[in-house]
Amino acid sequence: MNDGDVLEFTTMSCKVMHTPGHTAGGVSLLIEDRLFSGDTLFKGSMGRSDLPSGNQHQLFKSLVVLSKLDEKTVVYAGHGASSTIGEEKASNQFLNFAVSHYK
Repeated sequence: MNDGDVLEFTTMSCKVMHTPGHTAGGVSLLIEDRLFSGDTLFKGSMGRSDLPSGNQHQLFKSLVVLSKLDEKTVVYAGHGASSTIGEEKASNQFLNFAVSHYK
């Protein structure tokens, strides 16, 4: 799969979003108004970047990409509670740091 690929199903499509940082090949999947962010974006936090193939700079850039999604997009992270892009833009210090420093 490549960034921007769209997988078509009978009743929906799934957009692949390249979101490296937690791992080099990290992806998030956007299905309609739902984002499956894996270990990139968590409610109130972000994934680790100190593991093999992790990269903090790339992770912050990936957060910027996700911040551009519609604020009503529901975020399902790899761990923990769900949220929305709007909630994260309002309260997630890591996302806000990324947006202000990694445009």
